[in-house]
Amino acid sequence: MKKSYSNIGSMSLVFMLTIVCGAARAQTKTISGKVTAENLPLSGVIVSQQGSDESSVTNESGVYHLSISGDNPLLVFRHSDYAEQVVAVDKRSVVDVVFNQKVKGIEEVVLNAGYYKVKERERTGSIAKIGSTDIENQPVTNVLAAAQGRMPGVSITQNSGTAGGGFDIQIRGRNSLRTRSNSEIDGNQPLYIVDGVPVGGGVNSRYGGTVLALANVNPLNSINPNDIESFEILKDADATAIYGSRGANGVVLITTKKARKGNLRLTLNSSYGLSRAVSGLEMMNTEQYIEMRKQAFANDNISVYPANAYDVNGTWDQNRFTDWRKELIGRYATLSNSQLSLSGGSDTTSFLVSLGHNEQTTVFGEDFKYRTNTVSANIAHQSQDRKFSLNMSNMFSALDNNVLTSDITNTSYLLPPNAPSLYDSYGNLNWENNTFNNPLATYRNTYTNDQLQFLNNITTEYEVVKNLKLRLNGGLTYQTFEEWSLRPHTANNPSSGMTSGQSAASKSNQNRLSMVVEPQINYSFKTGKHSVDVLFGGTYQRDTNTNAAIQGFGFESNVFINNIGAAQTKVVSDDVKTEYRYAALFGRVNYQYDGKYILNFTGRRDGSSRFGPNNKFATFGAVGAAWLFSKEAFLKDSSWLSFGKLRGSYGSSGSDNIGENQYLNTFVTSTLIYNGVVGLIPSRLYNPDFSWEKTLKFETALELGLFKNRFNVTAAYYDNRSSSQLLGYQLSAVTGFTSVLANLGATVQNKGWEFELKGDLVRGSADSFSWDAGFNISFPRNKLLSFPGLEGSSYANTYVVGQPVNIIKLYQLNGINPSTGQYAFTDFNGDGKIASPDDRQVIRNLGQKFYGGLTNDFKYGNWNLSVLLQFVKQESRNYNSLMASPGLMNNLPVEALNVWSPENPNGFYMPYHVAPTASHQLFQVSDATVSDASFVRLKNVQLAYSIPLQGKVFREVKLYFQGQNLYTWTKYFGVDPEFSSVGFLPPLRTYSFGATLSL
Repeated sequence: MKKSYSNIGSMSLVFMLTIVCGAARAQTKTISGKVTAENLPLSGVIVSQQGSDESSVTNESGVYHLSISGDNPLLVFRHSDYAEQVVAVDKRSVVDVVFNQKVKGIEEVVLNAGYYKVKERERTGSIAKIGSTDIENQPVTNVLAAAQGRMPGVSITQNSGTAGGGFDIQIRGRNSLRTRSNSEIDGNQPLYIVDGVPVGGGVNSRYGGTVLALANVNPLNSINPNDIESFEILKDADATAIYGSRGANGVVLITTKKARKGNLRLTLNSSYGLSRAVSGLEMMNTEQYIEMRKQAFANDNISVYPANAYDVNGTWDQNRFTDWRKELIGRYATLSNSQLSLSGGSDTTSFLVSLGHNEQTTVFGEDFKYRTNTVSANIAHQSQDRKFSLNMSNMFSALDNNVLTSDITNTSYLLPPNAPSLYDSYGNLNWENNTFNNPLATYRNTYTNDQLQFLNNITTEYEVVKNLKLRLNGGLTYQTFEEWSLRPHTANNPSSGMTSGQSAASKSNQNRLSMVVEPQINYSFKTGKHSVDVLFGGTYQRDTNTNAAIQGFGFESNVFINNIGAAQTKVVSDDVKTEYRYAALFGRVNYQYDGKYILNFTGRRDGSSRFGPNNKFATFGAVGAAWLFSKEAFLKDSSWLSFGKLRGSYGSSGSDNIGENQYLNTFVTSTLIYNGVVGLIPSRLYNPDFSWEKTLKFETALELGLFKNRFNVTAAYYDNRSSSQLLGYQLSAVTGFTSVLANLGATVQNKGWEFELKGDLVRGSADSFSWDAGFNISFPRNKLLSFPGLEGSSYANTYVVGQPVNIIKLYQLNGINPSTGQYAFTDFNGDGKIASPDDRQVIRNLGQKFYGGLTNDFKYGNWNLSVLLQFVKQESRNYNSLMASPGLMNNLPVEALNVWSPENPNGFYMPYHVAPTASHQLFQVSDATVSDASFVRLKNVQLAYSIPLQGKVFREVKLYFQGQNLYTWTKYFGVDPEFSSVGFLPPLRTYSFGATLSL
């Protein structure tokens, strides 16, 4: 009996185990399937079961395999380019998914919002973004050029058409009164961060200012635009306060392309383009010019032309005509760009390696070139349990620029049209019997710079327990910049008798080593309708900068001009080392209730070595809030409103963008030697109260998604106020100094409206027609709210309280005085003279009234066309501010033919004269030199065709045409309405053809 019970028990146990195992087998199974998009397999899709850590990634064929368990499981499909999809498995073992529409608008995930990621629908701050597709569509070497006209609230202007130059970027206006024109450091530069690593504000060239406008080399020149995944701008307090003292002028975030899982993928992208200068001016021909010159002599009662009036006294051929713009800056510059990338990896480890080469010639001709070579690599690893991840990026860039020392664009406008040819009959430079200063001689004065940059970033993250993550971000940047300016005696007329003893060479070196470490801890939890995300971290950054410069004068032979040690006279201009240390604690608390009410708190406690001992630390913070009102019951089932959000923010950020040691007593070496001893000269006074510039920011915005997010609208209003302006405080001359750097009580306000609209105007399948469009417009307003003591300061002629900081004070032109034939101006102070600053009372604002862009993307089958129109409403200095006095031996625009005379009483310009006049000098600073510079520009066009492939050799083959700065509609009187750098080559018109091959 006992045995029977034992057998029955054993049988029962076996039966129960069978049931349990069967149930387990029934609840755990493997799901497979294929993911496609646009009728093609989609790799890199992360597939996971909702509520589980298990996940899989689709391969190159779009296939995945995933083990799931439980009743009624849900599969989540995620891809960075498409909206997330959640699919119920039901009783299926094969689940195929099709992604139809690329991610847009509110569904888009902002890759980097400042130490954290956030979905577009959940963000409380103001972030503008463009992706890799927008960047790749343009034949540019700097991503800033690709962002022009695409981002509301962001004004970007290229400083020069010469390759390797800089950009002026203003994010919601000009906060600081320190510009590059009145300070070594532009106080309006944003913070640049690449993959979490600050890269500085670029290089200030010591010797390149005559060919590279504002002597600035932008820090993003060293980053290949094709290596960039996304380009983001943080604008308001909620987005920038977490960067504290460095976020006052906005933050530029660059996220480079990362490794993706899947089979090996080899991609080659190669293009070739042509660029040329474009001008909005028509210059006088020879007949018009000669008539102007002869009239000038007649007006001055000179009947016998002087010996040096070569253009009209018969020395030069008066029937000769040369279009000097075509001759000097009219050549085609070539642009070639090649990039080879290799990527792939397993479910846990993936890699990406990219090699890039870019080469540009110049419109100046000769062998001037700008070359960039880049090597970038990324390795990403994630543990099987998804708790540990490691991402490492390395980027190496080598840039070299070779160009003439001085831009000759202005010369090409000034040369008389009947000036002699550049070469004589033997092919040598023509000096026309010493009557002609040959402009090509300046080509022998050369400027070169070489820049190397290595940027490394390591980010590692570990999930200690569920929802508690430790993160460490570290980076290293090493940059070297060497420049040479060579001025051999052969750049002068041989008749001058100069020898190599008058040749000169200048050299400078700048090195920067920067290290940053940022430990972080992140904890998130959700209970009921409440969701909280907490971030806390710290930053330590240390920069070491070395600067050295030396000049050499006089060489035995120009063969030794590159060896300053061989110079007869050597002058060491600089040899200094500076250090910058920065430390901070930062935090963020994000609270959400019921998925529709969001509060976001950010703060940062900063310490900087750039300020005096009394003010080395400061605290910045912000609060942002959002209400997703489309989730309210009365709108939840709305047929027309898919998404609605009202958000706002208020907070502070600051700026320590002032340079090193500005608060200390500093000295420079004297060029004078006393008793064999080199002396020191004090250059700056000590100021222990030297402190941060501070900016208070307020914003409110409305975001709407209409008709299933087919149309998305954003409207934002902002009001920023920047105080504690760091400027030179005027001192009495008896102190030995004209000023001391101090925080003045001046306050600058920037406010305005921004609007952005995006829409799928025509939706279609992969084989039919589709049309996407986007429009953005910004209305910025700038004002100097206060400036205590302005009237008695040296800034009284520059700024006016209640007016924008971009104003210019000018004389008021009242036409021509018929009795004198001279310009007439308003005598505001009534002293009978037009000379003092008191008479410059006309205020004109050189700022933008509004700006924006219109994008259109058309697709039909394998064809794709994208078009970008950029527009700006503004006033600017026109060519009258540059124009030589009419009648001199310089060519002029045809507008100068409209000269006053008794027969032409409405003529605009005063009668011609052969010598400069005081009246014309006043004219050049009158209101006649400012006019409408508004324009609409066909900024970019790309036409691409993807070749249908039947074989398995190539995965993708795409051919494309790209155009940049193709056409401009404007009434501006000048070379280029967008371009503000006087005397420099404007941005070029470019046509490019290329192909992309993927294996």
